[in-house]
Amino acid sequence: MKLAISHSFALTPAELYAGLIDPAVLQRCIDGCEKMEKTGEDAYAVQLKVGVAGMKGTYAGKVRITEKHPPEALTLAIDGKGVPGFIQATARLTLASSGDRTQLSGDADATVGGLIAAVGSRLIEAAAKKMMGEFFTRLEAEITSRRAS
Repeated sequence: MKLAISHSFALTPAELYAGLIDPAVLQRCIDGCEKMEKTGEDAYAVQLKVGVAGMKGTYAGKVRITEKHPPEALTLAIDGKGVPGFIQATARLTLASSGDRTQLSGDADATVGGLIAAVGSRLIEAAAKKMMGEFFTRLEAEITSRRAS
């Protein structure tokens, strides 16, 4: 499954990039994130409680930043497993200044399996876009509030 990623933030590229690589910020902004612990250089153990189409489950996984080009780009490798199935994904993100805003764009390639795959790719894609939108809104609010304090 391929997913296009795009969102405009009222932040500088440096502020957005810093938030995207800060595990404490990410844990507060990712809905259902119960744990995000650093396990190595640019590597994290993650535990999420996620529900898609009435199929809820807890996923344990790993996230690695495989390429870093601060503050313009980064690539994430994601591997998660839970009772409802598994996900493996790679997300390539680019940050570009656009006036007083930063445009985040990119793409993700994901493979899902198990019961979650039975839901269908359209439903999974719709749920992923919804979760991404909520994450981006929370991330911008979190970074903006930290800037104000």
